[in-house]
Amino acid sequence: MQEDIQNTISADDVKSYLRTYKNFFEEHASLLTEIFLPSPHGSGAISLAERQQLAQRDKIRVQEVMLAQLIEFGEQNDVTSHKVHSFSVKLLENKDLNRLQPLIAESMQHVFDVKESQVRIWLKPNDEALAQETVFAPVSDTFSDWVVALEAPHCGAKPESAEGLLGENLQSFAFIPLYKDGDKKHAFGVLILGSEDQKRFKADMGLMYLKRIGDLVSASFSAYL
Repeated sequence: MQEDIQNTISADDVKSYLRTYKNFFEEHASLLTEIFLPSPHGSGAISLAERQQLAQRDKIRVQEVMLAQLIEFGEQNDVTSHKVHSFSVKLLENKDLNRLQPLIAESMQHVFDVKESQVRIWLKPNDEALAQETVFAPVSDTFSDWVVALEAPHCGAKPESAEGLLGENLQSFAFIPLYKDGDKKHAFGVLILGSEDQKRFKADMGLMYLKRIGDLVSASFSAYL
C-alpha cells in the first residue's frame, strides 16, 4: 500500500498541496520538529524548524555583509571626493605652468598614493617659450593616436607605444586623455599614472574619479594652449 502511494504521489504533488493549503503547518505544527533534514553546515540532521532558522540566520549574515560593504564603499567615496577637492584647490591656486607638472606629480604621490605620474601634451603652446617644458616633450604619433582614440581613461597594462614614458618597475597604469573646451574627440594630451601594485589600476575599475581628475588637469593646461 505504501509503495502504491509513493508511485502515485510525486514531489510536485506535495509542493502543490503545500502551496494550496497554506495553513498546513499551522494545523500540524508538531511536524516541524518531527521532520529531520541534513544540516547545511554538515553537522548531522536537524529539524525542519531548525533548518529554517539556520537559513534565516545565513540570509541575515549575507545582508549584514552587504550593508557593511556599502558603508565601506560610501566612506571610501567620501575620502576620494575630499582628495579630489583638495587637488582641485591646489590647481586653482597655481598660476605658473612651470609648477603644474611638479604639482600634479606631488599630489598624485602624496594625496592619491600614486607612485609615478606625468603629463604629455602634443598640442603646441600659445607661447613658444613654453615649448621647452617637459610636458611638451615629443611622443610618437602611434602613442598620441592611441590616446586620441580612447573614449575613456584606459586602465591596466600599458601599450607598446608607451614604453619609456614611465619607470619599468611599474605594474599597472591609467592613461587619462586631456581635452580642451570639452572636445572629447580630439585629446591634446594625456595624464599617465603608474603604480607598482598590479591591482591598483584594473581594466574593470570605476572611472568616475579618474575622469574628474582628467577634467581638472585639462582645464589647468588649456589656458596655455
